[in-house]
Amino acid sequence: MESQQRIPPEVKARIEAFKKIREQEKKIQENMKKIKYKVAILSGKGGVGKSFVTASLAFAMSYLGRKVGVLDADIYGPSIPKMMGVQGETVMATTDGRIIPVTAPLGVKVLSIGLLLPQEDVPVIWRGTLSTSAIREMLAYADWGTLDYLFIDLPPGTGDEQLTIAQLIRDLTGTIIVTIPSDVSRVVVAKAINFARKMNVDIIGVVENMSYFECPDGSKHYIFGEGAAKKISEQYGVRFLGEIPIDPRISRANDAGEPFFVKYPDSKASKAILELAEKIVEIVEKNMDR
Repeated sequence: MESQQRIPPEVKARIEAFKKIREQEKKIQENMKKIKYKVAILSGKGGVGKSFVTASLAFAMSYLGRKVGVLDADIYGPSIPKMMGVQGETVMATTDGRIIPVTAPLGVKVLSIGLLLPQEDVPVIWRGTLSTSAIREMLAYADWGTLDYLFIDLPPGTGDEQLTIAQLIRDLTGTIIVTIPSDVSRVVVAKAINFARKMNVDIIGVVENMSYFECPDGSKHYIFGEGAAKKISEQYGVRFLGEIPIDPRISRANDAGEPFFVKYPDSKASKAILELAEKIVEIVEKNMDR
C-alpha cells in the first residue's frame, strides 16, 4: 500500500490510460470476430468521391443479400450520414455502454462521428490523438451484431487514422483505393498503395471514379483525364476494379440520402456500381477465402 502511494499521480494516470487502451483493443478483437469481411476504403487525396463509393458499395452489397455495416472513420469530414440518409438520427446506447448503429436504407448499419456531434455544422477540432481515440472507441463499443461486410470510410491520406485502423483490425480483409483519372491523383494513389503494402494489408483493387461524362449522343468526354487508374494498376501490380462515370444525378441522390443505383437503375453509373460490388464479392468471397 505504501509503495502505491509513492507512485506519482501522472504515472498512475498513464497506467490507467494504458489499461483502458488494452481493454478497448480486446473488445475490438471480440467485435471483429462477428464480422466476416472488413474492408477499408482509402484514397490518397480528398475530392475523389471516396465516401460516395463507400456508401454505394454498402448499398449494393446489401442489395446482393449481404449484411452490411459502414463505419465512418473520416473524423474531420463525416459525409456518410448525409449520403446514406441517416443525418440527424439519434445513436442509442445500451446500459452496458454499447453503441447501437443507426439503420440506413436497404438495412445497412451506420456509425459516424457525425451522428455523435451536437450539431451537424460543429467542426471537429482535434489533434491526432483524439481522433484516433474516437476511432478506437467506435470500434470497441459499436454493437454491429453479425455482419458479412464492414466498410470503413477512411479520411484522405495516410496518417494517424489510417494507421490506427490497420493496427487495430488485425484481420483486415483488405483495402479498396479510390481515385479519379488525373495524373495528380495518380501520384498520391501510389502513396496509398505503398502505405497498404508497408502495413501488410491486402489491396483488393483500385476504383476509378468520375471516369468520363457521356452526352446524350453517346460521345464520351474525359474531363479529368483518361486511364490513370489502369496505368497505376499495371505499374504497381494491383487489380483494376472498374470505373464509375460522371452522372449529375449522383449529387442529387447524395443530397437526398438515397441509393443512387436504386433511384436511377438504368444509368451507366448504377450498372458500374453493381458490377463493382459483384466483382468484389468474386475477389473477396471466392479468391481470398482459399
